[in-house]
Amino acid sequence: MAVFEKTIVVKEDDLDDLNHVNNVRYVQWIQDISKEHWQTLAPKTLQESVAWVVMHHDITYKNAAQLHDVLEIQTFIAKSRGATSIRVVEIYDQKSNILLVRSQTNWCLLNAKTFKPMRISDEISTLFRPDQS
Repeated sequence: MAVFEKTIVVKEDDLDDLNHVNNVRYVQWIQDISKEHWQTLAPKTLQESVAWVVMHHDITYKNAAQLHDVLEIQTFIAKSRGATSIRVVEIYDQKSNILLVRSQTNWCLLNAKTFKPMRISDEISTLFRPDQS
């Protein structure tokens, strides 16, 4: 599995009323890293010809992050079949390496013009192989 990573620092705008990172913010980070991974690997012409949409999020919140925590976000494709792909995102506290959040999101690939599901091509599958990133 090819892992894509990024680091973020928790800001005040990320917090909820309990001074922990808001669950909605985690969902945004999951969406953001997924998009960044795709845009980093896929050529522009491919990005313009297809679109990815979320079918289902399964998110487990294990520990809380707080203001100024440095977080390591990792993502990879766990499995693809037909028009769908399962993407895993894990968020860790960088200092302690404690897992804070783990998600599995079922994404569907669409034709960007017709918005109809389309089979994930070998060209796309190849982008996510470990030797490609």
